[in-house]
Amino acid sequence: MKVFSNLQSIWVNSGRQWRQGFLGIVAIALITLVATLRPAHAYEVQITPTSPQLGDTLSVLVQPARTGPSPVVTVKGQSYPTYALPGNRFRALVPTSPLDQPGRLTLQVSGQEETRNLAVELRNRSFPVQRITLSPSRAGLEGTDYEFGRMDELKALRTPTKFWNGPMSRPNRGRVSSEYGIRRYYNGEFAQDYYHRGVDYADGTGSPILAPAAGRIVLVGRVQDGFTLNGNTIGIDHGQGVASVMIHLSRIDVREGDFVQPGQQIGAMGDTGFATGPNLHWGLYVNGVSVDPVPWRNSSIE
Repeated sequence: MKVFSNLQSIWVNSGRQWRQGFLGIVAIALITLVATLRPAHAYEVQITPTSPQLGDTLSVLVQPARTGPSPVVTVKGQSYPTYALPGNRFRALVPTSPLDQPGRLTLQVSGQEETRNLAVELRNRSFPVQRITLSPSRAGLEGTDYEFGRMDELKALRTPTKFWNGPMSRPNRGRVSSEYGIRRYYNGEFAQDYYHRGVDYADGTGSPILAPAAGRIVLVGRVQDGFTLNGNTIGIDHGQGVASVMIHLSRIDVREGDFVQPGQQIGAMGDTGFATGPNLHWGLYVNGVSVDPVPWRNSSIE
């Protein structure tokens, strides 16, 4: 009986040790699996400008710890594409406008590495207000579906190649007659969702219009083709979601498909479309949103 008792004790102890060893191996395996599945690194992210205001374009520079697929930048449920830069870096452009709410703006960077949530303070900005009285004939002026459709196509472009390089240049020699972001009353009624989507330059009819940066001509619209509001129009794709539109022209010197260089003459100033006199309206779109072109002229947004 004593021998049987000793054997039983040895069997029980051995079983307990085996179970403990097995459970230890399982625990180590689980810890290793979790560590493998969980991102071991976090993205390094740099946002410029560091103190943006309404109308600014935010450049989001992402540095992964290892090579891999492009990360995704998301702001208020809207995802923005990132484009590869030298040195295993990626960059996304996030537009803001006068219709945004100032305050805390949260940006999420996600992908194969640990998700980063960063916040910047989007500063308010005072925009001028204009009161415009229109005659009945002008108040009833409407654009055509063709015009709106072509403009939507321009704003939707996300060409992978970056064509612009460095600060953009002034597209006309005339004085600035209307700034970006102006809010307006038309015949006493406030235009709730309106803001001036560009910068206007005033000069004489025929004054040269120059390409502000390199790009491909993707839109040539003429009054006779249905460009009623914008008048004679040129759209330039600068690549990676950045596009210029030039409107109210008297003459167009380029064709769709042409590639232009910064400073190249592309047309002449006029007063076609919804214009009160000879002027150039230069609008700059980033990922479909009209942003202030001035920061793009004052510094290089790469």
